[in-house]
Amino acid sequence: MASAVSSTTPPPVEPPPAPRAGYGQLLRTPGAWSFLLPGFAARQPFAMLTISIVLLLRHTTGSYGVAGVVAAVTGVSMALFAPRSGKLADRHGQSAVLVPGVLIHAAAAALLTALALVHAPLWALIAAAVPTGASVPQVGPMVRARWAAVLGDDATGGPGPRSGRHPLPATAAAFESVTDELTFVIGPVLATGLSTGVHPASGLIAEAALTLAGGLLFAAQRRTAPRPGSTRADTRERHVSALSVPGVRVLAVAFLGIGSVFGGMQVALTAFTQEHGQPGLNGVLYGVFAAGNMLAGVACGAIVWRTSPRRRLLTSYAALTLVCSTLWAVPTPLPLGGLGLLAGLCVAPALITGYTLVEALVPATSRTEAFTWLTGSVALGQATAVTAGGQLADGFGASAAFTVPLMGTALALLTVVSLRARIAPRGATKEIRHERGPAAPRPESLRAADTS
Repeated sequence: MASAVSSTTPPPVEPPPAPRAGYGQLLRTPGAWSFLLPGFAARQPFAMLTISIVLLLRHTTGSYGVAGVVAAVTGVSMALFAPRSGKLADRHGQSAVLVPGVLIHAAAAALLTALALVHAPLWALIAAAVPTGASVPQVGPMVRARWAAVLGDDATGGPGPRSGRHPLPATAAAFESVTDELTFVIGPVLATGLSTGVHPASGLIAEAALTLAGGLLFAAQRRTAPRPGSTRADTRERHVSALSVPGVRVLAVAFLGIGSVFGGMQVALTAFTQEHGQPGLNGVLYGVFAAGNMLAGVACGAIVWRTSPRRRLLTSYAALTLVCSTLWAVPTPLPLGGLGLLAGLCVAPALITGYTLVEALVPATSRTEAFTWLTGSVALGQATAVTAGGQLADGFGASAAFTVPLMGTALALLTVVSLRARIAPRGATKEIRHERGPAAPRPESLRAADTS
């Protein structure tokens, strides 16, 4: 009898598959709006800084080269200090880093503005550019770290309140890319409009004011901030550097190329519209480029992907390089706007998949640092592109400046393709579940996705 009863025992009931993740579901996450709105305001200046410096110094010095050098110093300084800022935020908390950072940034940007207006020598402008860039608040990585904390892992690396319930991290990555690109729609247009329509210094002044107000408001939202990693009992994971992960280094190179697109487009479009006698069109053309990023980001978050993030990264990056190879040959604004839109459509998938891969590659206690390495790489690529683009625009015109995004993306694509094995997540099953939800995967599909 016991045997009969045992043989008829029903199999365990598997949990139903998770609902499809969407933006509405994501935005209903408890506490999300408390950091989303101030985070959007605080990250807005990031898209205004470079173009504001270029426009101000182009007005006061008459040289794209000088403007590019100072903007580049700002970007390099940010790239060097951003990871340190992220590591400190992981260890001591976001507010402890953000509050002094925004105060220093506002003061440094005000000093740079004053020096530019009094026609200070280049060495003085460079000296002021260093703290201006070093103190740029890393709000985007901090917001991403907050999403990761409330959706999957808390700051201690354990399961968070929604762990295992919803496949939302990829949707959050897409949403953050959309938010980033929306800032690149609004920021350059706002900075260009203020600098060309009000006063050449007004763009940089507005950037400093928004950084201060938005940063302090974001820092005040302490309830959703990840807990500092220094409270962990497991100190071995706490001290892991994000850059020690090979995949993070490969992705940093990929983001350098993306930064070259942002910086190269800013300088080249400025020179292009100047050559055509329509400087006010600069913000519009860059806004079209950023709108393509935003539209692609929205689509990436809405699609249920059947391919691995690694394959999507390689595909979107190859397409971006192809589009960038045509920019230098465009003679008029209308087709340039169309190609800029296509370039933007290729940028967002690369950004989203890069951030998605980072979450699978690094421990939770190093996540903010990892995100800042990527944003710092974008800033470094942008700074290098601004410098090279400014020199080429001065010497050979806007068409030559458009070769900078091509060179940056081509070199980065070559590196990523060569080292693509290093950006595979530590577990292929984790990557597939991240994309498809918790439904039982087939071994064949896992092997195919992991070798893509």
